[in-house]
Amino acid sequence: MNRTSGRKPVTVRHFDLARFLALVRKESLQAMRDPSTLLIALVLPLILLFLFAYAVSLDVRHVRIGVVLESPGATARTLAEAFSGTLYLEVTYAHDRREIAEKLVSGELRGYVVIPQDFERHFAKTGQPLVQIITDGSQPNTADFVANYTQGVIQTWAAGFAETMSAPAVRLEPRYWFNPELASRRALVPGAIAIIMTIIGTLLTALVVAREWERGTMEVILSTPASVPEILTGKLLPYFVLGMLSTLTAATLAIFLFDVPLRGSLPALLVLSAVFMIPALGQGLLISSLTRNQFLASQLALFSGYLPAFMLSGFLFEIDAMPAPVRAITWLIPARYFVSSLKTVFLAGDVWSVFIPDLIGMAAIGLVFFLIAQRHTRKSLE
Repeated sequence: MNRTSGRKPVTVRHFDLARFLALVRKESLQAMRDPSTLLIALVLPLILLFLFAYAVSLDVRHVRIGVVLESPGATARTLAEAFSGTLYLEVTYAHDRREIAEKLVSGELRGYVVIPQDFERHFAKTGQPLVQIITDGSQPNTADFVANYTQGVIQTWAAGFAETMSAPAVRLEPRYWFNPELASRRALVPGAIAIIMTIIGTLLTALVVAREWERGTMEVILSTPASVPEILTGKLLPYFVLGMLSTLTAATLAIFLFDVPLRGSLPALLVLSAVFMIPALGQGLLISSLTRNQFLASQLALFSGYLPAFMLSGFLFEIDAMPAPVRAITWLIPARYFVSSLKTVFLAGDVWSVFIPDLIGMAAIGLVFFLIAQRHTRKSLE
């Protein structure tokens, strides 16, 4: 008598290399035949990188200001001329502050400096220049720049008079590490690579896997002898390769086109990028497993991937300046770690004391995404 009759045979699924390679080949062919996939993986990074490099800039140059010269003295005229000796300011001169005030209201100027009538008498008596600075507070960053830079021009001009009388006791020579020119592009482009890879990894995976759920082909794949880890890894490996190619392309453009130095090593950059692709792809896989709808998956990918990476990664806004609850949330954003590491490897070098904590953070978040996605995919088979 067969005692096993009536029992459902138990199949133990072990990892099979041939089966795994077949899944990778199938997914690679599907990716190569899909124009939208190649567009997102290879063309979108170039467009976004050019936008971030040229459209987004924190450099302030040729700011339009006015200089109202009310004092007729020669000393006041030398101060007024000092404002035109810089590339950062575009000066409009006048003798009546009412004319300049109208231009400030209309937006033609961002601020103006008033050199009053009693400037010569006050400067001869106290040695301190009496100057009024008025800025347009509707644009706080520009207003702060105008106020600070005009004060710097005035202090430099005043120091010139002091040096003619006696040598200064202390001479300050500032040094700016990692970015001596203070060029915002060198700080923004490495962070832009992180934002781009977040979009590509999360959006691409979410759309592709959700499309298979919509068409019903995912259920067919899950019904094969392949295990869930084999299926998920086999589907994501081609997109991992596409993501790495996009990273190399973006890094090449950053170095040779946008003049961003790579002071670290290429292997370190590849390791950082490879580990970052784990949470990026894992987040897209999780979104597609939960929604199983392309439109909803794309919206969630942009909302949960792009926006947090753009706002909370330190790409544009300093994390230390954020409120404490928001700073706590940034620890859950993978792009935070990648932005930090990219800026370090491009501008400082291979600083592994910075890389290792970032690598651990990215790998841990990616592992959580994959475990949740795998568990949800297992339930879909029941």
